[in-house]
Amino acid sequence: MTRYFCTYFDHHYLPRGLALYQSLRRHCPSFELWVLCMDRATYDVLSRLALSGIHVIALEDFEENDEALVRTKLHRTLIEYYFTCTPSLPLYIFRRYPDVDIITYLDADLFFFADPTPLFDEVADDSIAIVGHRFPPHLRDLECFGIYNVSWLSFRRDERALACLRWWRDRCIEWCYDRCEDGRFADQKYLDHWPSLFQGVLVLRHKGANLAPWNLANYTIRPAGDRVWVDDQPLIFFHFHGLKQVTNWLYDPNWAVYEICRSEVVLQRIYAPYILSLLDAIQLVQPPLGNRPLRSSLRGHTTNSRSLGHSALLLAAARHLRGLLGVCRRILARQCFFVINGRVI
Repeated sequence: MTRYFCTYFDHHYLPRGLALYQSLRRHCPSFELWVLCMDRATYDVLSRLALSGIHVIALEDFEENDEALVRTKLHRTLIEYYFTCTPSLPLYIFRRYPDVDIITYLDADLFFFADPTPLFDEVADDSIAIVGHRFPPHLRDLECFGIYNVSWLSFRRDERALACLRWWRDRCIEWCYDRCEDGRFADQKYLDHWPSLFQGVLVLRHKGANLAPWNLANYTIRPAGDRVWVDDQPLIFFHFHGLKQVTNWLYDPNWAVYEICRSEVVLQRIYAPYILSLLDAIQLVQPPLGNRPLRSSLRGHTTNSRSLGHSALLLAAARHLRGLLGVCRRILARQCFFVINGRVI
């Protein structure tokens, strides 16, 4: 059975998107992946690579005749506009590809370690599938950003799912900002209301779905043969949110934010395969993108120093220095890792 997925990213996230694709190639027997390219560089690279199973969508084609969506650009940051686009992408695919029965949105920084069939089996006849953050007790206050995570979202082509998607799109057109305000946060906090507003909403229970830095503390992670187990279930996909490439050989997994202690199992059996896949992807896209450090998330941005005044430059330099000191502390605490001669240590 062919599985249908969609995602979006710009050139900063292109290596992660390619790593996601390669992990699907390894673990999903038959799939098609639609990629909304958020800039021309991404579209050009993916078009040149012409990878089997990938359908590229140019941003201008996606935006065509969608004035309500495009108008939101006037008062939103780039990342806020990306978030605003999320519910429109599954709707776009449903409109243009009538053979798609279930479309599953994936965040670009996911990576599969096993066949996702058990998740689709769990969905069964439900119309919508979402996954929780599953914060441990000491991180429960992070639910202000959402009980559920926009990482894996499945929608069946039926009236229940379409009603949910249209409602979500309308809400994101109205308000979709990168801040917590009045019980809202970006495109994500709206998911809190789905189980009560719509019928046929399933919250995935599989422990191996959306394992992430923020919920590692809930589980015992152990290797068994060529697989990784999350308590008594196999790891299906991991969410590498916050992973930052500090230099070509130094990576910060952002574990300190979630009070995670270094685990050699997590490092060698989860992070190492992903890092090596990212390095392969970086080589694949060179040139034209060059060897650019990976951003920790789509929220990253660059600053043109010529647009800053003297005091602003000093503040930027101070923030940069604090960041470097933080990395040094994490190195000393063994919460960062190095890539040396193709090995992650």
